[in-house]
Amino acid sequence: MAASADAKVVDELLAAYAEAKENYFLGGLRLSAVEGGRFCEAAFRILQHRAFGAFDPLGAPLDTERLIRQLAGRPAALGDSIRIHIPRALRVVYDIRNKRDAAHLADGIDPNVQDATLVVGIIDWVLAEFVRLFHNVSADEAQHTVEDLVTRKAPIIQDFDGFLKVLNPRLRATEHCLVLLYQVGSEGAIYADLEKWAKPSMRANLRRTLKRLVDDHAFVHFDGTAYRITRTGQHEVEKKCLTGSAGSAKR
Repeated sequence: MAASADAKVVDELLAAYAEAKENYFLGGLRLSAVEGGRFCEAAFRILQHRAFGAFDPLGAPLDTERLIRQLAGRPAALGDSIRIHIPRALRVVYDIRNKRDAAHLADGIDPNVQDATLVVGIIDWVLAEFVRLFHNVSADEAQHTVEDLVTRKAPIIQDFDGFLKVLNPRLRATEHCLVLLYQVGSEGAIYADLEKWAKPSMRANLRRTLKRLVDDHAFVHFDGTAYRITRTGQHEVEKKCLTGSAGSAKR
């Protein structure tokens, strides 16, 4: 992506993206919206650079309404994602950050969870679109690239020179394995690595644990060499909040 846009803007985009996702996983829902706005500011500049060959300096205010109109007026050859779809998606995130708190209804329902979920969903899609457009790959390949880089990182795991340590000692063996596989993404992990990363008390029954995850729940796929988390497994990790702090896992 950096080859098609200013490297500093790309760095800002990725930093804001990673912060928004980590805050979301850790429960910092308002911060997710704030970082989503920061992501949008970088994304709009990437669109400017692509459409006009230049962009407003970082830190300078953006007239996003005017920019959205300008992008929509560019030649159709630029592509609808650059001209229409991405700008409109970014505008939704901007509006949530800037206006949503003032519009909250006194109905006793806190909309921060749904707001933050919408924000991270949009920035996931926008980043995947940028990868697809700037690297000339399919939408599926773009999504895999995003997931491998920054989409699914578990704050509960710390990487010590390749040794992945799960920071919540209260996780059950199945949960322990799931968060490890969530962290490694589509690359997966071989049995020897999972055995090394497991707590000593989990190792005797580790094969049985992995077999249950593969056969009984379809949370994991095993191809004969590597174990990889499935979409169902990813959903289970996120539903039970297993990626966050040591006290956040639901029982």
